[in-house]
Amino acid sequence: MRLFEAIIDANHRAVAGDNSAGLHPADFADELPVIALTCIDPRLNALFPNVLGLPGEEFIWLRNAGNIITSPLSSTLRSLSLACAVKGGREIAIIGHTDCQVCKTTTSQLLDKLKALGVERSRLPDNLNEFFGMFATERQNVIKACDFVRQSPLIGPKVFVHGLLVDIETGKLDWVVNGYEAPQLAAAQMKGDFPKLADASNEELGGGAMAGFHFGEMKFPESKIGEASVKIGAIEICPVAPPPIAPQIMVPPSAPAPPPRIPVPPPIRARVNVPFGRR
Repeated sequence: MRLFEAIIDANHRAVAGDNSAGLHPADFADELPVIALTCIDPRLNALFPNVLGLPGEEFIWLRNAGNIITSPLSSTLRSLSLACAVKGGREIAIIGHTDCQVCKTTTSQLLDKLKALGVERSRLPDNLNEFFGMFATERQNVIKACDFVRQSPLIGPKVFVHGLLVDIETGKLDWVVNGYEAPQLAAAQMKGDFPKLADASNEELGGGAMAGFHFGEMKFPESKIGEASVKIGAIEICPVAPPPIAPQIMVPPSAPAPPPRIPVPPPIRARVNVPFGRR
């Protein structure tokens, strides 16, 4: 049984009234510490980390309103990445909770609440749902957050990403996304999607993470037109060379033809009349 499988098993037995239910963290030393992202709801203060059966030193607790992740390169992902790389986190759990007030707040209600605090609509982003990460159900929000974490180039493929939902009244944990069954996407796969993030905010791009990239350093293969061939299946298609073009002989323009010669009439001679009979 793996770490979070054991956590959920012990949690369900404890909720059912088994006083002997518990977790032995020493049995999972290679999988600790755990990184958990939860909501800022103060009702969760009494549940964590006891609901996981872990001591405080094995529990890295990150919180934001609604345990929302808005993109694979958001500031929350930066914190998760550092918790893994610097603090040694081995598994990530996105833990939503029932009766989430963020889930119950509509966009118009949010605008009214912000206006009551002196925040004018004209100073807010156009797409409030996208900016604040508003969601319809707690489960949908956890699934979406897990997808962003698994797709993020900041999280290595060796880190398992789980999604859980905790009952705010009983403390019961339930699976939403089993990270042991959902394959982790390789970071290299996500790298090809960086051009799609061209319109992301500076924060989401990690404060200039692309600053060292120079298009002038890109190298292209040196080949001449007509030297390459295209292979389709087992058929090789080679470009057909165009037929040779016969050289054109430049003929200098001929001199203009002389005008036609008009024959000169014979000279006119005087006619002498000789009377007949006279000599």
